[in-house]
Amino acid sequence: MAEVRNNPAADTVLLQIGGMSCAACASRIERGLTKLPGVERAAVNLATEKASVTYDRSQLSLSEIANKIEDLGFTVIKDKVDLKISGMTCAACSGRVERSLNKLPGIASAVVNLAVEKATVAYYPSVVSVSDIKAKIESIGFGAHELTDTLAVDKEKKAREAEVNRQRLRLFIAAGFSLPLLLGMVLHMLGAMGRATELLMNPYLQLILATPVQFIAGWQFYRGAYLVLKNGSANMDVLVVLGTSAAYFYSIANVLRHEPNLYFETSAILITLIILGKLLEATAKGRTSEAIKALIGLQAKTARVFRDGQEIDIPFEAVVAGDVVVVRPGEKVPVDGVIVEGTSTVDESMLTGESLPVDKKIGDQVVGATINKLGTFKFEATKVGKDTALAQIVRIVEEAQGSKAPIQRFADVVSGYFVPTVVGLALVTFAVWFFILDPGNFSRALVNFTAVLVIACPCALGLATPTSIMVGTGKGAENGILIKGAEHLEQAHKLTTIVLDKTGTITKGEPEVTDIVPLAGLAEAELVRLAISAEKNSEHPLAQAIVNYGKRQGVLIEDTESFTAIPGHGVEVTIAGKRILVGTRKLMQENNIEFAAAVAQIEQLELQGKTVMLFALGDRLSGLFAVADTVKESSAKAISELKKMGIEVWMMTGDNTRTAQAIAQTVGITNVMAEVLPEHKAEKVEALKKEGKIVAMVGDGINDAPALATADVGFAIGTGTDVAIAAADITLMRGELTGIVAAIRLSKATMRNIKQNLFWALVYNSLGIPIAAAGFLSPVLAGAAMAFSSVSVVTNALRLKQFDPYRN
Repeated sequence: MAEVRNNPAADTVLLQIGGMSCAACASRIERGLTKLPGVERAAVNLATEKASVTYDRSQLSLSEIANKIEDLGFTVIKDKVDLKISGMTCAACSGRVERSLNKLPGIASAVVNLAVEKATVAYYPSVVSVSDIKAKIESIGFGAHELTDTLAVDKEKKAREAEVNRQRLRLFIAAGFSLPLLLGMVLHMLGAMGRATELLMNPYLQLILATPVQFIAGWQFYRGAYLVLKNGSANMDVLVVLGTSAAYFYSIANVLRHEPNLYFETSAILITLIILGKLLEATAKGRTSEAIKALIGLQAKTARVFRDGQEIDIPFEAVVAGDVVVVRPGEKVPVDGVIVEGTSTVDESMLTGESLPVDKKIGDQVVGATINKLGTFKFEATKVGKDTALAQIVRIVEEAQGSKAPIQRFADVVSGYFVPTVVGLALVTFAVWFFILDPGNFSRALVNFTAVLVIACPCALGLATPTSIMVGTGKGAENGILIKGAEHLEQAHKLTTIVLDKTGTITKGEPEVTDIVPLAGLAEAELVRLAISAEKNSEHPLAQAIVNYGKRQGVLIEDTESFTAIPGHGVEVTIAGKRILVGTRKLMQENNIEFAAAVAQIEQLELQGKTVMLFALGDRLSGLFAVADTVKESSAKAISELKKMGIEVWMMTGDNTRTAQAIAQTVGITNVMAEVLPEHKAEKVEALKKEGKIVAMVGDGINDAPALATADVGFAIGTGTDVAIAAADITLMRGELTGIVAAIRLSKATMRNIKQNLFWALVYNSLGIPIAAAGFLSPVLAGAAMAFSSVSVVTNALRLKQFDPYRN
């Protein structure tokens, strides 16, 4: 992945695919896309019906990728929007708009009609939005207004509903024509002779009834089989077509020869049952993506903004950065921004999973889709459209649901060889029955041949992993656990060691000054004034604690003549011609500042878990500042839970050993790495990995970026809005260590669910094929079992929706 991120011309797109029926389809698309020049990575998820493609846009266009998918026999789902274009005066104008739109990434086609001043644009919604299209038109000097109401519509839901409706219609046709055939078979088996039985068993009536089922309701299987065979592969459609066609055409031959053995009801009922299974599967698969639907549904539909001195309501998509937005009690915040007027409390549970409202004042950030509870406030929009926290969360969850876990590679390999193997086994079954077990009995051999083909559908195997991943990552998002990829969800349950950064992870990250010790005759007021002036330009949390203390005391801050930050050690500044040092004992040692007389006081403060900063004026130690960072209430409990899981817990900090040990002791940690500079954190993580441990690093996602990237799994702790750019694999929005415990529990539950699915899918086929080959399973029962095997896998995955990762 590093190679992809370092390629400035690389783009990653998520495309909705239609027409896949089993894991072999997904594998075929992956292989086809990977062969394209410029494609760096392609992952196709059968459960979500999405392809994630990373490609070099300098070598390949999105249209070429879509064309390749369609050439393989599938469809790339596009959306369409009609726009009213204003400002066009001639054909040159309409041509300019059309050319500009067709050059925009994510546009499949754009046609502009000058006479009606309308643009019809087909586009890929995962790549480009309606607002992007309108912005492009406006950037070349024309106006654009949406004619159709496509705002905030769940495109995936529409596609799912269309598929369900198609399968429902096919089922209605198939069942309507199959029921008389089924009734005739039942009456004949019961020995009920009469005019009704005689009519239903009439060969020509059975042919008339079976034909619409075979070629109207079942046409989807013929089309799928043709396309897949044309491209040199095979899938479930091939098995269905081979099995049902053999029964159907053998029956026609017997009608023409006036032979008694007819299997029209077998082919028709098989197709009906398989369509029923596909309908149930499509319905159940729709439920696996409910997390995405719920997130999209959180978005506010309108925003109240100030434009030209007036308050107006506009669609949230029309908000631009810099707009001042008004939010009243009970309303949703439409986009991300910073409060410029008023105070309130805001429900941010959609972001963090935490139900308690958060107080907001001027200067605080607000996030789109959160709910204003009490006061009215105004805020300046800073992030809109695809840049909002909600949009980034949706994108993270979509990409995670579209990714593949390593465990799925096994299923992919098996599925790739599965269909040809099954066809071979079916042919062997036919030959053994026809030539050995029941010589010359073509009907018996054909029935067993068909049963083997139908029972061995690889759909359940292909759905076993992605459906569980979809539900698991969605469940994580609902609980404030954002997982960036299926591989991270799988890896989390294997962790043996967790390294916790101290500040902001174990502690609240908001240190306060607790003790001030003037030395060398310097007055406390003067000590504070000089220290605050020295630290005012430092961004370190300990420095900010001193600055905040001074501000509360109303101390006047002086200008500095020079300022140098020394990472991991402190600062060196010049004020009124005097050199000042503020920082660690190492900083004093390196500058030959004697502090031996103050060691006893320093150690006493450090034993209390406080961090001591030494202050030197000129060449003399002139004061001490003790700063304490309070431990989060949930840290000790979370660390205890991690230990119960058998996970080794380490604390890593830049603090000195004595202070670090004091903090570690309060939360139950015995393994401590102290006095670790930021640039050495990654080395410490790498050292643990070299010992054979599977290591997670937990930090703020920015300062600890190298260590997070080095770890097997990187956890970012915090409730910041820039969730998508955190340098971690898993972001915990609640900002509590309990999120790590929850993420590991979720990983274990998901992997357990996947293994259950794979076990039953493999056992089902392993037992079903020999039973069918032995002649103990009729094609109709085989079809019913096959149809419901996929449904059972998806249903088992849906059980994860009831799992609460924050409870045992």
